Amino acid sequence: MTYPLELPRVVGGGRLYTILTRSGYTRGQIDQVTYDMARVGLTLVTGATGFVGSAVARALGARGYQIRVLVRSTSNRRNLDGFQAEIVFGDINDPVAVARAVAGCQYVIHLAADYRIWAPRPALMLRTNVEGTTGLMRAAKAAGVERIVHCSSVAALGYNRDGSPADEDTPVNIKRIAGAYKRSKYLGEQAVRKLIREEGVPAVIVNPSAPVGIRDIKPTPTGRMIVDAANGRIPAYMNTGLNLVRVEDVAIGHVLALERGRIGEGYILGGEDLSLRAILTMITQEAGRKPPSIKVSPTLMWPVAWADELIARVFNTEPRVTRDHLRMARHRMYFSSAKAMRELGYVPRPVRPAIKEAIAWFLANNMVSVRA
Repeated sequence: MTYPLELPRVVGGGRLYTILTRSGYTRGQIDQVTYDMARVGLTLVTGATGFVGSAVARALGARGYQIRVLVRSTSNRRNLDGFQAEIVFGDINDPVAVARAVAGCQYVIHLAADYRIWAPRPALMLRTNVEGTTGLMRAAKAAGVERIVHCSSVAALGYNRDGSPADEDTPVNIKRIAGAYKRSKYLGEQAVRKLIREEGVPAVIVNPSAPVGIRDIKPTPTGRMIVDAANGRIPAYMNTGLNLVRVEDVAIGHVLALERGRIGEGYILGGEDLSLRAILTMITQEAGRKPPSIKVSPTLMWPVAWADELIARVFNTEPRVTRDHLRMARHRMYFSSAKAMRELGYVPRPVRPAIKEAIAWFLANNMVSVRA
């Protein structure tokens, strides 16, 4: 079938119907064109029920992509409310479900991951973040997917001990990787790089820093920090720092990587480098509370973390402070997004408005209480 020249590659349903009707197409021909267009640009998004994944799916939808999502039947799908997407039920660790999900797709954006600082059973995290990622990449390549964006993390990258911003080429000291999550993201990214080199998997890698914003339903470790600080539960701070970024900017960065990224390259999607004290001050100010004024060292917090982990194991809860938190707090985790800005046109915005929006969202969802 020949389509009119003015027909865009991907068009919303109402506009598509108007264009084809004016061009003299019958209803049957319109139905066929609609079906064909749905296949062009069909993009699988894994992890779309999560914080970053749902933002990426919405950014793709706004760009005109047709979206398919791979969702576990047990997942909370609230982040997809009101969003139009084809749903394939299954787990990233299920080869049959993955093969079904990638079939017929032109693109894949892989965000599904086990994201926890506390991992009492690291093998489960490694299975999802490394083996699950490897299986998806191979399935996508076998299905003829043209391009894949793999969402890694700055956790998989090296850092500079002097606190200066690291970039994509900063060496990684494997012996200094703190915790199961960072180790799993590093190994997952290395597995993807090997598949690119040896099996021709057409993947681009992105490394988001710590995202903040709305729809952090779990919440993520960064979201938990915002909730705790906004509720007045963080009385002290450590002399450390990290890179915060608006979740919407991370989402746009994924789309830009899909459209402009070079196969085999990695791109940091960061925002602002901020000390922990500055971050906590922003949060508490927006929540109408006093910022913490007590500075503590990671060494002094070690017994607290050990006890918190022990309690978590006994009562099957989530510890507030872990030894991995303290290992990471010994260094400022600052990162440069210069490469993504230069090659992708990535433009990160100030993060404070996103912190404000996050607090309002947590308040509306009864995760933050109004101060009396």
